[in-house]
Amino acid sequence: MRNLKLIIRREYLARVRNKTFIIMTFLSPLILVGMFMLVGYLSMLNSSEQQIIGLYDETGIFSSDFKDGKQVQYLDFSNLSFEEALLKVKEQEYYGLIYIPEKENGEVGQVQFFGLEPPGLGTVQVVKNTISERLTKRELMQRGIDISAMEAAEVKVDVEIQNFSGQRTSKMSVYIKMIFGGIAGYLLMMFIIIYGNMVMRSVIEEKTNRIIEIIVSSVKPIHLMLGKVLGTSLAGLTQFSIWVILGAVLLWLASFTLGIDVLSAQKEQMEMMGQMGQSDLSLFLADIYNLPLLSLFVFFVIYFLGGYFLYSSIYAAIGAAVDSETDTQQFMFPVILPLMLGIYVGFFAVIENPHGTISTVFSMIPFTSPIVMLMRIPFGVPWYELLFSLILLLITNLGVVWLASKIYRVGILMYGKKATYKELFKWLKY
Repeated sequence: MRNLKLIIRREYLARVRNKTFIIMTFLSPLILVGMFMLVGYLSMLNSSEQQIIGLYDETGIFSSDFKDGKQVQYLDFSNLSFEEALLKVKEQEYYGLIYIPEKENGEVGQVQFFGLEPPGLGTVQVVKNTISERLTKRELMQRGIDISAMEAAEVKVDVEIQNFSGQRTSKMSVYIKMIFGGIAGYLLMMFIIIYGNMVMRSVIEEKTNRIIEIIVSSVKPIHLMLGKVLGTSLAGLTQFSIWVILGAVLLWLASFTLGIDVLSAQKEQMEMMGQMGQSDLSLFLADIYNLPLLSLFVFFVIYFLGGYFLYSSIYAAIGAAVDSETDTQQFMFPVILPLMLGIYVGFFAVIENPHGTISTVFSMIPFTSPIVMLMRIPFGVPWYELLFSLILLLITNLGVVWLASKIYRVGILMYGKKATYKELFKWLKY
C-alpha cells in the first residue's frame, strides 16, 4: 500500500505540475466565460438592432396589418412602381421587400420576399401569419359571418402544470432539465475521454522509454496501474474544481464590470419574441432554482470517479498492450462506442421518456450509466435505482480492474509485437 500511495502522489504531482495542465486549467474558464459574455453581448446588440422591411402591396389591403415593433419597421412603397420600390430598398440597404401581387380576378397572388440574404424563419412566419389572418377574416366576411361575434366567442385555454404536491412548473421545465442533464452527461463523457487518454499516453511513454522495466522491479504491476488511474483522477477532480470556482468568479466579475447580464439578455429576447409572460418567466426561473443542482453535482463527482475508473483501467490496459499511440486505434472504437451510445440514448430516449424502459435499462448498464443516469437525475430518480446503478458500477469496476491488470502485467514488458484481440484473450489466462 505504501508503494501505491507513492505512485498516486507521483502521478498526481506530475499532472498538476505539467505546464500544459496549468495553462489549460486557468485558460479554459477564461475562454468559456469569454464565450458566455460574447453571447450575452451579441444578444443585447441584436435586441437593439432594428430591421427595416419595405412593403409593396398591389391589393392595398395589407399595409395597415404590418405593425412596427422593437426590432422591425415596415415602410410602405405601394405608391411607387415595383421596380422603383425594389431599387429603393437596394439603395437604402434595407433588410428586404415584401411583394404582395394581385391577380386579374382580384385574388392575392404568390407572396414574395426580396432581400440580399434569405430572411429568418421568424420574419417569414410573421409575413405568413399576417397575410393569412387578413385573408381569413375577409373570406369570413364575404360569407356573412360576423367577425366581432366570433372574436367575442373565442375562448382561450391555458394549461397550468403542477406536480402531485401542488408545486407549479413552467412549460419550459422539461427543456431546462434536458439542458442541465445533457450538459452534465456530455461533460462527463469528455472528461472520461480526455483523462483516459492521458493515462494511456503516460503508460505508452514509460513503456517506450523503458522506464517501466526499472519501476516494475520494485512495484507490482497492478499497483502501478491503480496508481496511474487514481493519481490522474485526482488531478482531473482538482482541475474540474478549479474550473467551477474560477468560472463562477470570472462570470460574476465580467457581468459586474462590463454590465453584461446573459440571463437578462435572454429574458429580454424571450419577452420580445412573446414566448412567455411575466408569470411564466417567474416559473421558468423558479424551475431553475428548484433543480437538484447539489445532487447533480454530487452524483456528477461520483459517476465521474466510477466511469473514469472503469474506462481508465481499459485505457491503461490498451497503453500497456501497444508500443505507440498509432497502434491504439484498433482498440479505441469498442471503448468509445458505449460512451457515444450513452449520449445518443440520453438525448433521444431520456428526454422523450426519462422513466421509460430504455432510459432505465441504460442507466443501469455500467458502461453507459454514468452518462444516462446523470441525464435522468434532473427529472427525478428513485433512490433505489440510483443505489442499484452504483452497486453495478462498483462491481463492474472491480471486474474490469482485475481483467485490465492481467493484460497490463503481461503487456507492459512486451515490445516489438502488435497486440491483437486474440493475444489479449491469451494474456487473460496467464
